[in-house]
Amino acid sequence: MRLVLLAPAFCRNMGYLENMLPRYLARAGIETHVVAMDLPPYFWMPESQGTYGDFLGQNQAGTVEDLEGYTLHILGHRKVAGYMRMVGLREKLSTIRPDVVQCSAVIGWIPLDAALYKCYLGYRLFSGNHYHASVFPLANKVVPWWNAERLRCAITRSLPGWVVSLLTEKCYAIAPDCADVAVRFFGVPRKKVEVCSLGVDTELFRPASTDKDQKARLELRERLGFAKSDIVCIYTGRFGEDKNPLLLAQSIADLVRRGEPFRGLFVGKGTQGHAIQSCAGCTTHPFVPVHELGDFFRSADVGVWPTQESLSMLDAAACGLPIVANDTMTAKERIEGNGLFYRLNDREDLIRVLLQLRDQHARRQMGCSGAKKMETEFSWESIASRRIQDYQVALSVGHSPRKNTISREFLERVDPQIEKRVEP
Repeated sequence: MRLVLLAPAFCRNMGYLENMLPRYLARAGIETHVVAMDLPPYFWMPESQGTYGDFLGQNQAGTVEDLEGYTLHILGHRKVAGYMRMVGLREKLSTIRPDVVQCSAVIGWIPLDAALYKCYLGYRLFSGNHYHASVFPLANKVVPWWNAERLRCAITRSLPGWVVSLLTEKCYAIAPDCADVAVRFFGVPRKKVEVCSLGVDTELFRPASTDKDQKARLELRERLGFAKSDIVCIYTGRFGEDKNPLLLAQSIADLVRRGEPFRGLFVGKGTQGHAIQSCAGCTTHPFVPVHELGDFFRSADVGVWPTQESLSMLDAAACGLPIVANDTMTAKERIEGNGLFYRLNDREDLIRVLLQLRDQHARRQMGCSGAKKMETEFSWESIASRRIQDYQVALSVGHSPRKNTISREFLERVDPQIEKRVEP
């Protein structure tokens, strides 16, 4: 099988889908190509350059690079109707001749072009939706269909999404609320939507279970200025108002004033950085590459993301940390049994929840539950296996010029029963 994954940008040093899924697809024997634009990550955000520019850098158009078993292709871009469009995508797909094309979105130029070129090249097309209700305001409003905002959404999102879905096998929504947004606002038929979470690289993100891990944990804590007895709450990501890590910092400062042993570690950068640094008991640290991030999670005791969902929640849980998130989060399966919820933007309630995690036994119990859950249900290896099965089924419906090959060792490791369902 030959597969192409299309992405608006390629985020080096991050543990995102376009970095991780191709690695595990390639390990399974799938010839995998990632095609992305020469734009910086989060190019649509005004503060992108100031927040990520010195960490993630930018890819150059025309680059073709081998990365961990898969091939990365960088194409140019141009703005069309206010949105960025890949330049030379049809030619690139014609050269690669994929059996399957996977998009991470169902709206925008990338899925529209992929749907158009499918008519010429005959591959099987899959889409996705990563829009949570928390970042799509219309999903949280009750408005009639004739409302101006609702009509604008129907024209600019629902109609194009419906067209793309006509030529799509499945749309992978990363959470139940993402599935709801895809159906209600992006024109995707419910029968084509499947919830498939983002994953965790459980080789990088694992609990501190060895003497070496414990030594590294204590050394990093000491370097960051934390005592062995401190309860370190970690947040990773952008320090923006929409993410609002400052709320956690203010809660930590209140706890410090009360004489509680809580401290805050904030890994990232953004507009709230100076305010966070000024809060008692709080330390900021620049972004770190994904292969170093596990050490920071293992040095902490609790993971906290005050507002929007984050992939880092899964990574922290895989490292054995209990997770704290707000009660409006819809992807509760990430937290249930291995974390606690607080009332959104309520500082006193966040403090109340953190105090529940003062007990080391409670933290350890939740952390062990979360690490086990991430390994069995959220690993990129298991997600890659699930995707491969779907791709195989789609290809079996029609003729494919190449025989699909999957590593027997990979299949047996993930699920001994898979070989009975999929012929390698």
